[in-house]
Amino acid sequence: MIRRILLLGLLLCAADLCAESLGPDRLGVIYNQNDGPSTRIAEYYAVRRHIPAINVVGLAVPDHASLSREELKQLRTTMLDKLPSNVQSLLLVWSRPYAVECMSITTAFAAGYQPGFCEPRCERTTGNPLFDTRGWLPADTIGWMPAMLLPSQDEALARAIIDRGIRADGSRPRGTAYLVRTQDWARNVRAAGFADTEAVVARRLVVRELTTPILDPPSGAIAYFTGVMRVEELQKIAFLPGAAADHLTSTGGVLDSSRQMSALEWLRQGATASYGSVSEPCAHRGKFPNPAVFLDHYLRGDTLIEAYWKSVAMPGQGLFIGEPLARPFAETDPN
Repeated sequence: MIRRILLLGLLLCAADLCAESLGPDRLGVIYNQNDGPSTRIAEYYAVRRHIPAINVVGLAVPDHASLSREELKQLRTTMLDKLPSNVQSLLLVWSRPYAVECMSITTAFAAGYQPGFCEPRCERTTGNPLFDTRGWLPADTIGWMPAMLLPSQDEALARAIIDRGIRADGSRPRGTAYLVRTQDWARNVRAAGFADTEAVVARRLVVRELTTPILDPPSGAIAYFTGVMRVEELQKIAFLPGAAADHLTSTGGVLDSSRQMSALEWLRQGATASYGSVSEPCAHRGKFPNPAVFLDHYLRGDTLIEAYWKSVAMPGQGLFIGEPLARPFAETDPN
């Protein structure tokens, strides 16, 4: 009988019903050893999230908004030499740099600089082999280490984001996913998929479609997806721990000196993670998070970094920011 049970367990695993998920032992924490806030926040994160000391690596990171591909290569080589082989994903702890030429720093550290990720500019760019997939062993299967950036210059905010992620774990929030239609036709392109999102997750989560201007304060938000240069209703939104929120626009991933709203503003308002482009993506839906894919994987029990990365078909220009290990939802039956 015991042998039969063990055999059944192995068969279930082979069928991808016990897919690998990301835990503290498989996350590398990379910080700027020449920057006090970066160092302190990395230490705080490692303690709060029980990250093994061998997974925490300091690098001499230049304090520029954007690195060159040569600077990236040197930093990434040093990092890979120091990290243990079991690491599958990365948390980058600093506020600058957030780009590598026209690539985001998170995708550049994940996969290295490759022209196809961003140099086609407004054309289709290199695809994401992790898009809408099950399991999470990206370093072992495709040689990538998907990354998320935790901006550390505002130390109080960085600690608050970390604490939100921890509070989210296992909370199974009865929240709402907000899908917002705007009057900005060029940036409202994700609205075409809102019906699909409701069809995929409505039996597992409350989904509300809103149209701007938004008069009533959105509350209990576990996700908020919109498309506009600046989110006028931002100060009205009440986020739950573990919430993801982003706005489809050209330079949301430019964390300083942008004429458009930065993705960082979502974190300041109470979100746990966000996403934005660091170079012109030209409103390609595939270069931004797909709400249906994100919510489907998040509700299945994926961590925030897993679900967010799986939701972007072409991530080369997109910056993921926030707390990667937040995991509000336990494994559930998707049916």
